[in-house]
Amino acid sequence: MSLKKLLLLLVIVALFISAFAFDLTQYLSLDVLKEKQQQLNQLFADYPFTVFAVYFVIYVVTTALSLPGATILTLGTGAIFGLGWGLLLASFAASFGAFLAFLSARFILHDWVQEKFGDRLTAINRGMERDGAFYLLSLRLVPLFPFFVINLVMGLTKIKAWTFYWVSQVGMLLGTAVYVNAGTQLAQISSLGDVVSADLIGAFVLLGIFPLIAKAVLAFLKRRKAFKGYKKPKSFDNNLVVIG
Repeated sequence: MSLKKLLLLLVIVALFISAFAFDLTQYLSLDVLKEKQQQLNQLFADYPFTVFAVYFVIYVVTTALSLPGATILTLGTGAIFGLGWGLLLASFAASFGAFLAFLSARFILHDWVQEKFGDRLTAINRGMERDGAFYLLSLRLVPLFPFFVINLVMGLTKIKAWTFYWVSQVGMLLGTAVYVNAGTQLAQISSLGDVVSADLIGAFVLLGIFPLIAKAVLAFLKRRKAFKGYKKPKSFDNNLVVIG
């Protein structure tokens, strides 16, 4: 491992350990958010730009380090900033933090993983090159998969960085909007289970597989168009290979 990669890894590990050593994650809980909501609302009323910027940075760092609490922060954007500004902040902060986690995994581990497991990852890399955007969009739309895992795993594939970012921005928007909207009614939430029901998760799952189904349908229609006017025989007498 090069010196640059080692230094970056040490910085990430140090920040991650510090978050738990100083018990900073205690503030990323639903009870603390509800307790501090009025105080945070007053701070935002007095210093709107400063609070918005600080909250954005905290959200990005939490997501980039894959710390627990991103869900609480998303609820907080709705409770503090309202649906419009809250959705704007949460959407871009979540995507940017995910992008940093993606880049970190790629910079530190990508070459090593490809070197050690390149043969096993050949099929995956080909699939990502062919269906990367559709596949990632499906994962982003389905809340069954932890987003921090998706960020790190995608960094080990050959998906383009820009593709990862814009697909994440689009794919996470709907789920983010659900939590931000729930945050605007924070007083009525007693647990995270009150935000996402089984029916809603089922709807997300169906929505998640839609891009793959749509891609398969489009491929089928393209094949039909290409062979339009040709009648497929019931059987083939010979196999013919044409080169040229």
